[in-house]
Amino acid sequence: MTLAEILASLFPDGHEVSDAKGIVSGTGPLRSGVRALVVGIADRTPVGVEEAVRLSDVVLKGMEDGSGPILVIVDSDSQRMSKRDELLGLNEFLAHLAKVLIHADLHGRPTIGILYGHTAAGAFLATAMATRVLVGLPGADPVVMDLPSMAKVTKLPLEVLQEKAKSTPVFAPGLDNLVRMGAVHAVWTQSAPLVDQLDALLQHLPDADDRRDVLGKERGGRLKAADIAERVHGLAVNSA
Repeated sequence: MTLAEILASLFPDGHEVSDAKGIVSGTGPLRSGVRALVVGIADRTPVGVEEAVRLSDVVLKGMEDGSGPILVIVDSDSQRMSKRDELLGLNEFLAHLAKVLIHADLHGRPTIGILYGHTAAGAFLATAMATRVLVGLPGADPVVMDLPSMAKVTKLPLEVLQEKAKSTPVFAPGLDNLVRMGAVHAVWTQSAPLVDQLDALLQHLPDADDRRDVLGKERGGRLKAADIAERVHGLAVNSA
């Protein structure tokens, strides 16, 4: 689905959302009567310092006016791979964007990521993965780290990682694997209006506690994360 088709399906009564050089922003009316704030990345735009600042600004200003959920619609490249952005501290700007989304979610503006295209690496973590709930659309292509890059970092042969990816979702890119790991809450269908699927999600929205590790265990994609997190929490509580 294109961005225009997604917005039309989410807001059949019209919306005020625009795409300005890959930065998505605006609002749209929900059936409940409130207006959703819409932000995001389109056209496979890389997220650099300027993009992170602009998105953070949209969210913070949007919190001053309105009470509806925040929809984070994503079709991005990775973070911008430039020396300039790195020297300016891109990692801090991406962290700021993620914290802004988490801040909004914890202060009455539940955040829902909608992944419809590509996304990767830091841009993925600072946008779609920073939301309370992430849903995917068929054809979405998320990659936390591609296998060639993972091979460079781990010093393992690419062939070894490719073999592991066949049975272990943690090693494998793609929407289905992120669903199994619990990172993606659900995959919406294109055969029904997105507004109906959004309404259903809002009516059964998980609380703000991040339990994606538990979901990953239930789906068989991450078998150890939830148990380790629970053990760490228990040790911290008992030592306090």
